[in-house]
Amino acid sequence: MQKSPSNTGLFIALLVLGCWAASIILLMQWHFSFANPLLYVFILVQMHLYTGLFITAHDAMHGTVSPNRTINNLIGYICTFLYASFWYPKLYTKHHQHHGHVHTNQDPDYHEGGFWSWYVRFIRNYLSVWQIVVMAILFNILKLWIPQPNLIMFWVVPSLLSTLQLFYFGTYQPHKGEHDNRHQSRSQSRNHLLAFLSCYFFGYHYEHHDSPGTPWWMLWKAPQPPKGGVF
Repeated sequence: MQKSPSNTGLFIALLVLGCWAASIILLMQWHFSFANPLLYVFILVQMHLYTGLFITAHDAMHGTVSPNRTINNLIGYICTFLYASFWYPKLYTKHHQHHGHVHTNQDPDYHEGGFWSWYVRFIRNYLSVWQIVVMAILFNILKLWIPQPNLIMFWVVPSLLSTLQLFYFGTYQPHKGEHDNRHQSRSQSRNHLLAFLSCYFFGYHYEHHDSPGTPWWMLWKAPQPPKGGVF
């Protein structure tokens, strides 16, 4: 499949960014109660939007946000910083190592272990001390104007939950175990609604490795993996 048209890819990226920004601004002003079930619904919504930031940055790593390299990379820098103060060039390098050496010792995303040991290794592999410092400084500055419970429930918690969402659907399930295909990956069973809600179609992971130039919002159209390559 071809890369997305420039206007469409950029529009989708800005839409995700805009939804995340509008949501977090409104939620930071909400005087919520822990007894209100809507609180937990909005945490999940914010988690999904955080995942959208990362998936948008991921598309930028493959050049599918915009054919204009400066704009494409700018979106990548913005999304990774807003997600958790990640440094875009570092993520770019490691992600392309993953594509070039999938399911090998040179794959930064692969680990021969259980879910939690793999998750811890995954986080340690991408997290840096300076990120923690930057996030701590931002938290302490923002709490001068924003109630601390709002910061925790709608800024900290959703981003942490999002790492689990991304890891489970985008790394662990697609790459665990052995595979008999050239991409060493498998895909989520075809259900486009669940695939979008779970991880922006990124559960269609064989399809992504087979066509990394296809943006997330077009993956549902990609050819399915060989028989047996689903979870």
